[in-house]
Formats: sequence, C-alpha cells, structure tokens
Amino acid sequence: MVRASGLRGYGALMHALGADPVAMLRRYRIAPEALRDDEALVPLRSAVQLFEASASLTRCPDFGLRLAEAQDISVLGPVAIAMQNAPTVASAIETASRYLFVHSPGMSLSVHPRSRLVPDAVELRFELRLSGQTALRQTMDVCLADVHRMVQLLAGKPGGLLAVALPHAPLAPLSVYRRFFGAPVHAEQAHGGLHIARASFEQNLQGVNHALRKIAVDYLSANFGNPEQTVAARVRHALQRSLGATQSGKAAVAALLGMHPRTLQRHLVNENSSFELLRETVQKEMAERYLRETRIPLSQLAGLLGYSEQSVFSRACRRWFAMTPSAVRRSAEDL
Repeated sequence: MVRASGLRGYGALMHALGADPVAMLRRYRIAPEALRDDEALVPLRSAVQLFEASASLTRCPDFGLRLAEAQDISVLGPVAIAMQNAPTVASAIETASRYLFVHSPGMSLSVHPRSRLVPDAVELRFELRLSGQTALRQTMDVCLADVHRMVQLLAGKPGGLLAVALPHAPLAPLSVYRRFFGAPVHAEQAHGGLHIARASFEQNLQGVNHALRKIAVDYLSANFGNPEQTVAARVRHALQRSLGATQSGKAAVAALLGMHPRTLQRHLVNENSSFELLRETVQKEMAERYLRETRIPLSQLAGLLGYSEQSVFSRACRRWFAMTPSAVRRSAEDL
C-alpha cells in the first residue's frame, strides 16, 4: 500500500493534460475520494499502473516529473515533521530511510557513502519493491523528483545535487530530466538515486525544533511496527541491494543481518523459505524489469544479477519466461 498523499496533484495534472482523472482512478481500482484524504491507503501496484497508463493516455512522457511539481516534503506526513527538525541533512535522510515504510512498505531509501558516478559524493539510492511484470518508470521518476525537492528544501537550493541515476531507459528526452534536476542525468543504471555533494549532505539545518522532532519520532516509533519483521523480507532487501557484488552470497548476507549462515537458514526454513529461493525470486524480478525497461547489454545485465556467465543467465530466462533474454526484451518493445 501507499498513502494517498503520493497521488497529490494527480487530478489537476490530468485536467491540465485534457484527460479525465476519475475514469482512470476507477479503472485502476482507486476510489476518487482518496485524493482528498492524504492518510487514505491505496494499493501501490494500482498507483504504479495508474501513472504509467496516464502518461500513455495523455502522451506525456515526463508525467512523473510534472506530478512531482505539485508535491513537497509534506507528502510524507509525520515523517516530514521529524525530517525537517533533524540536526543535519544526513540525519533527516536517515530518518526518511528508517521510516519511509510509514508512507509505503514498497519503497526504500538508503544512503551509500561513496558514489559510483561522482567523486566525493554520497548516493541516496531509491528503490521500489514490487514483484511481477510492472513498468515502474513514471513512479520512479516522481519518487526521485520528490526526494530531490526534499533535499533542496533541507539543504537549500540547489541542494548539492551532482548527478541523477535512472534505473530505466526514460521515455522523455534526457534534456527534460536535466532541466528538471539541474544536474547530469545517467540513464539505465543499476540503481536509481541522487548523488549529492558530501558537504551538502553533512550540513546543519537551521531553525529546527528538537522537542517537535522528539514528539514526531516518538509517535512514529509507538504507532508503526517494523515493515521487515520477517527474516525473508530482510534477506530480499539485502539481495536487491547487493546482487552482482561480492557480498551477495549467503554468508555475506547473513553477516549483513548479524547472523550466522546456519541461523539465517534456520529462520528461513521456519518461514517456509530458503536463501536460494529468495535469491532466484529477486533475480527473476530484477531481470524482468531490466529487460523490459532498459537496454543494458545482456552481458552486463548477467553480471549485475550475479551470474558468472551470460549463458547461465540465458538458461535461467528460458526457465522463468520460456524465452531468451532477447525475446523478453523484444516482447516489451512490441507492446
């Protein structure tokens, strides 16, 4: 699920583009009145499909970026209060990372201290966790744009943004993205995220209310549980972040979670799962998304998914989809 605040501005944008928002909302099983209640919950999959279909219907390839212009940090509700009263930008982002599940358990924001794209930069990596054959371009665009606007608010414009990474081949020209973000944009990357200057990330916030922050954090802690309470969910998240890296094996993932590999496996068995099953599930989901939404070379994609050889990846695709990786990519292009 996702809070309906994430759809803020949808109706006005659709009207501006000459389309009927109510018909589209009903088509994707979202009650139109939910747009008037930020706290209402709607299925994340429905919201994702709504954005993609709306962009197609209105012939607006930058739909997600335009929608973000109607949103601000307040879409996160109580999380926003805690963020705006944090002592530093880094602390505010850490708060968002810890409590983003309050907005939607299907979203993740993580901090990586070394950027792969820019020297002396920090990567704010954003991920959507949604299984199955679902295009994520517009939702990823609006979420990255929202994070960008939040950092601008906290750090002050331009927010120290040095680069933007898109995990897909964008439908709009890259020049549209560069104009929106005011920074270089790299498409078809392994992960979506913002790469900001370390100095901006570490700067202090002005005019914060420490008492108000404590009230907000206490409220979040008391009223919302841990979205990743199962070991299987924690393993899935670790694999999504580390596939293709040296730390994606069972022993490495167990170490990330502070467990012995045998302890990890025992927990997974108790949850009717296994490390191998979770790894293959994540590989399948990521393979389908990358094949359908990017043009990353197959040899590079095989390594990204943790396969030592492209031939092994091809056999896995035949087992999952009954077709080769190239055929999966062509089928998406034919839609």
